[in-house]
Amino acid sequence: MFYWLFQAMGGGETYIPGLNLLNYTTFRAGMALFTALIIVVAMGSRFIRWMQAKQGKGQPIRTDGIQRHVLEKAGTPTMGGFMILAGLLIGSLLWMDLTNIHVWVVLLVTAGYGVLGFLDDYAKVTKQTTAGVSGKTKLVFQTLIAVGACVLLVLFGEPSTTPDLATSVTFPFFKDLILNLGWFYIAFAAFVIVGASNAVNMTDGLDGLAIVPVMIAGGALGMIAYLVGNTVSANYLVLHFVPGVGELAVVCAAIIGSGLGFLWYNAPPAKIFMGDTGSLALGGCLGAIAVCAKHELVLAIIGGLFVLEALSVMIQVAYFRMSGGKRIFLMAPIHHHFEKLGWPESTVVIRFWIVSVMLALAGLATLKLR
Repeated sequence: MFYWLFQAMGGGETYIPGLNLLNYTTFRAGMALFTALIIVVAMGSRFIRWMQAKQGKGQPIRTDGIQRHVLEKAGTPTMGGFMILAGLLIGSLLWMDLTNIHVWVVLLVTAGYGVLGFLDDYAKVTKQTTAGVSGKTKLVFQTLIAVGACVLLVLFGEPSTTPDLATSVTFPFFKDLILNLGWFYIAFAAFVIVGASNAVNMTDGLDGLAIVPVMIAGGALGMIAYLVGNTVSANYLVLHFVPGVGELAVVCAAIIGSGLGFLWYNAPPAKIFMGDTGSLALGGCLGAIAVCAKHELVLAIIGGLFVLEALSVMIQVAYFRMSGGKRIFLMAPIHHHFEKLGWPESTVVIRFWIVSVMLALAGLATLKLR
């Protein structure tokens, strides 16, 4: 909004000390991070007390899972994702270019998934059960939102210097290889967004486990978006230039800022959980950013921790059905498997953070290794 007002005033035609910094994406990204952080920290304590009063018993804990969780985490309020979304959306809207289609698509996906997650959390809390909105219902609405977002990108996104890039898939390590899927690209891109959303949702099972990898992935995607959206850096790194996508660095910075603010209250022992309100929204946000930046496959590397968590669930369920009740992991998602092996919760969380950093660096390495 500040950027848009600055441009309406004449932009950089007249030098105005301080205001001309709004022309720089990096400055606005830094301000978005700071704004989101302050918003979440400022609202945290009051919001948590309010949620404790409203939710009573807090988020239901699985009784068939880790028994220590039932004793230690019972009564902790959920829906902390509302704090994250408040910081993310306000921080982005204040500092982004309001005419940019990419940021609007990403924020609409984030907000839409946030509403869906809120309904799921609300059903769990009011009914005091771990079963909220049915999986099929969530999947249908997730798909509809993702398809709508992808259609908007294909129809109204700025044309690139690369022919048919809007409906094509790019490949890491191969600079000239793109695969034009035509309108089938909509289904592929929607799958990326929905998959990312559910993968982050499965990862959110321990204090601080999901939010830090989300920030790490957001930072890596923000760097990619900035480089891909800049003609000079895109040409130097032999990347496919995507006009306007550099503005997503502002959104990614807001993810980091709101995530840091939330971690202040979610650090062990957590005073509040993000719930599906946060996990579905943040996962969808990361997926949408990767789609906009045309780095859908690189997201699988950067967000490899989320992929691993999702695969562990799918493998566990499939093997359980095929073997007549046997399991590969002691418990899924895989972070619970390591808890069952005797790892302290803090050890699991910090080691998963380390893995997330390594995967993010590997994803960034693909920018040059082409």
